[in-house]
Amino acid sequence: MTTNVGMPLHGRCLCGQVHYQILKPIDRVYHCHCETCRKAHGSAFSSVAAVAEDAMVISGTEYLSRYESSPGKWRYFCRHCGTQVYARRSEARHYILRLGSLDTELDFPEQEHIWLSDKASWYELHRQCPEYQQSGP
Repeated sequence: MTTNVGMPLHGRCLCGQVHYQILKPIDRVYHCHCETCRKAHGSAFSSVAAVAEDAMVISGTEYLSRYESSPGKWRYFCRHCGTQVYARRSEARHYILRLGSLDTELDFPEQEHIWLSDKASWYELHRQCPEYQQSGP
């Protein structure tokens, strides 16, 4: 199931200094409940999508800073407004796009919840998606 109405997709940080385009359809949307995502976003989970590195064009990279939240995983955020835009693992050939930064509607439902072993005790799942105690398939 790969569909995105209105390709390309567009997104930006809160202050607009960093913006991007996604040139190919997204094919995996998920919610990560790991402790680092919860702390980094100040929420119950982070809604993300894997985007191939050749499918994302980023402008304003001079405004990006990064933080290594776990060995080999870097979180990229706007140093002006603090918006997390994406993350990358050192060996990966894709971005982990933070879906909250999208401006374009995403015509694609979430598919799974991952890292439920770290899920916030005060949050209850309400959608029927596959659930994984750690990373999904």
